[in-house]
Amino acid sequence: MPLVYQQNINHHCKIGVWHITENEDFFSKEVPVSSAITHPHKRLQHYAGRNLLKTLYPSFPLDIILIADTRKPYLESEAFHFSISHCGDYAAALVSSSERVGVDIETPHPKIGRIVHKFLSDHEKMILHALPLSLFQQYTLGWSIKESLFKWLGSGQVDFIRHLNIISVQCDEQLFIASCGISKNNPVPLMVHSRFVEGNCLSWVVGLE
Repeated sequence: MPLVYQQNINHHCKIGVWHITENEDFFSKEVPVSSAITHPHKRLQHYAGRNLLKTLYPSFPLDIILIADTRKPYLESEAFHFSISHCGDYAAALVSSSERVGVDIETPHPKIGRIVHKFLSDHEKMILHALPLSLFQQYTLGWSIKESLFKWLGSGQVDFIRHLNIISVQCDEQLFIASCGISKNNPVPLMVHSRFVEGNCLSWVVGLE
């Protein structure tokens, strides 16, 4: 079972990362996935993400997941708050029984430097440049932090520079802790935690609405 990372964030929240090495048959007996997803690799990613939900919380009701207009999956009962992310051959999931969550996983790639002006302010780039990471890792970390905030927010029409703000980032051994703020509608201060797992940047945020 290629569960390559798992952590209990608190008494009510767990996170995990799955390295996808299986075929559909491994997942399909236990995990439902929408028939609308026809691309083979995307289906595997969705299977792995939902399998992670059950791995973290065996009682998770996969069969009643709904999809919002913003494409965010959710449970109408809010018995669990959850977030799923896919990247290449990896899937990440974050589940809480009490708090809103957001998770993102990204693989550093040179192409991210070509779009950095779309999601990082000059001040945010200065903050990231001070970290002991390569340039592509710095930009990937910034993108991943903001993607996790975006998923926590769960609404469309978000400007990643104007509405999702990185205020500071501290490095504690292999863990990066970012003080952030969401400035769309009512301002919300949030802490985002990040680490690199098998070369991928994993970011997560847990907080009350």
